[in-house]
Amino acid sequence: MTPTAIASGAISPITGLPHWETIPDDIPAAIAEIKSAIRARIEESGRTVAEVIAEIETFLAAEVADIKAARERGEEVWPVIDYADIAAGTVSEAQLALLKRRGCAVIRGHFERAEAERWDGDIVEYVDSNKFFENYSGPADDFFGSLGAEMSKPEIYPIYWSSAQMEARTHPRMATVQLFLNSQWIAESEGRQWFEPEVDTLYPDRIRRRPPGANSGGLGTHLDPGTLDLWMTEGYQQHFRHLFSGDVAAYDPWNAAYRTDAHQYPGSTMCSAFRTFQGWTALSEMDNDQGVLHTVPIPKAMAYLMLRPLLDDVADDEMCGVAINRTFPVNQRYHEVLLEAVSSIPDVVPGDSVWWHCDMIHSVAPVTDQQGWGNVMYIPAAPLCTKNVNYQTKVREAFLAGNSPYDFPEENYEASWSNRYSVDQLNEIGRRGLGLDA
Repeated sequence: MTPTAIASGAISPITGLPHWETIPDDIPAAIAEIKSAIRARIEESGRTVAEVIAEIETFLAAEVADIKAARERGEEVWPVIDYADIAAGTVSEAQLALLKRRGCAVIRGHFERAEAERWDGDIVEYVDSNKFFENYSGPADDFFGSLGAEMSKPEIYPIYWSSAQMEARTHPRMATVQLFLNSQWIAESEGRQWFEPEVDTLYPDRIRRRPPGANSGGLGTHLDPGTLDLWMTEGYQQHFRHLFSGDVAAYDPWNAAYRTDAHQYPGSTMCSAFRTFQGWTALSEMDNDQGVLHTVPIPKAMAYLMLRPLLDDVADDEMCGVAINRTFPVNQRYHEVLLEAVSSIPDVVPGDSVWWHCDMIHSVAPVTDQQGWGNVMYIPAAPLCTKNVNYQTKVREAFLAGNSPYDFPEENYEASWSNRYSVDQLNEIGRRGLGLDA
């Protein structure tokens, strides 16, 4: 397809690439235009796109082989780190290196088990006392509609402001872990401070309660950082500048440069915040064969995902299935090299937390007749930065009104619930995270 003058993106004086800060009027034409421009940029380096991708595939093959070898030795692929070591500053160099290599971790004993179990019970009392089930109108979004998700009703509760969730988000132990995780990133480079590792903006998310005996079709492999904006907006083009010039060795998935203020295209799958890590806190015991989280624990796999659409087997106006208003899919057709590395979390107990790099491929395994509950609170690490300060205003307004946050459907179940968490209950961490300390 030949791009038209109307569809053409303005050439950025910074990246030298066409860019669209809002959704293009002609999306297929814009895809063809940006792919052509990136191919030309790579070829200026003296190598072809195929040669650059071959370099990535060689790296990925070694990582996949290492992951498979660890499994064969009976080792956990996921790093497991004790909260006590994080608090004491005694996490070993070997553990830190594995965390950076794998991009994910389970934090054992993040919270005391009894506290996590109390939170689980408090959530039940919170929704029951407000007759949530009588008023629940069913899923209000199709976040994962393209990924074959089959969820029991309800499994994901659109609840945000319970005392349990807010106590966990504002807990000193949560702040300690978030700082530890944020510190794995490069927060300052090129003369700029991209984010503040020590302050979290309390990105509010939902809860999951999957009952014993449940059948779930799971959730296909995908990732959540964005969609076509990752190729098309100027900020993300700067973030991925090394990949788009064919210098794979220079690309560091732990460098936050430029992405903390990059534009994103609106849609029901958008996360308005920059999350160094996505995460959840376990409220029940979960064995690793009971429909739990899996990842492709290779942070630099993002290099392959960003350049794979440039190969000749992908139509000029396609991005390997990536589309606005859908999660970023990872599939057998285009990404087979990665799927052998899909690895489950270890068994977890109440109070453990699970974390994975924000660009990491992940999925949820299917389960039939689940044994035991599968209950979690979704709490990420979302440090203070330009993007998160902008979203913080919306979060604060939603909290004060008891409404659903901006990134989620406007269900607003909690607006009339008198026992939701209130502003006078906030500690210093909570007030700072919501921007109320000024």
